[in-house]
Formats: sequence, structure tokens, C-alpha cells
Amino acid sequence: MKAKLFTATSNTSCRKAIAWLDEYDIPYEEKNLSTTPITIEEIQEILSLTNEGTEEIISKKAYAIKKLKIDFDALSLPQLYKVIQDNPGVLRLPIIHDGRKLQVGYNDDEIRQFLPRWFRLDQFKQLISLSGNI
Repeated sequence: MKAKLFTATSNTSCRKAIAWLDEYDIPYEEKNLSTTPITIEEIQEILSLTNEGTEEIISKKAYAIKKLKIDFDALSLPQLYKVIQDNPGVLRLPIIHDGRKLQVGYNDDEIRQFLPRWFRLDQFKQLISLSGNI
């Protein structure tokens, strides 16, 4: 399955994620939230993969949050969806998922979960063989 990548144009972490996915030939479908609105279905799909719900995907430090002055904990789900759709800047980006795994933000170690299992096993075997030669 292709990974889904949610980005914003001016986000450095998003550019790093794109470069990493390209470097490892990981197929993905990018959705730039600066130009294309996120759908309610996409928000629901992302939330279904979180461990901590909105805490995981909402950036409490974002300028958009400070400007809105909203108590996210007091919102109903339909209200939350509307706020996110109208203000995608509240999301921590990039968001990457493949329907089973989710990564919010860019992290060099965590993004490796999107490498195919065979690739990770091959790299592990190479490490083991190198350590045996020391």
C-alpha cells in the first residue's frame, strides 16, 4: 500500500520526509494542505491510527492555535473536524501513514518503520556480518 503524506509548502520537516521517502523509493501519495483541503474522512483515518488522539496530531505551539484561542478538549468531533479543515496549520506535519502505521512530525529513527520488512532485515543482516568481522 502506498503511504499517504500530508505536508505544507513552507515546512522544513515535510521537505525532509519527502527527501527520505524518495531516497528509499517508498511509494507515497502527497497531499499538500497549503493547496488542497484535508477531508473529514482523512482526519478520521489519521485519528484512528493515533495512540493519544488529538494530542498526537495537534501542535499546541502552532501560531494557528494561539490565534484561534480554542480549547480543543472542549470541542465535539464534528467541531474538531471543521477547525482542522479550516485551519490545517493546527496539525503537526508531516503526517505519514500507510493504513497501519502512523508518524506525526519528522524523526529519522521513526520514519524507518515505513521501510519494507525485507529491507530492514537485509540491513540488519549486513550489520551482523560487519560486527562479526571486527
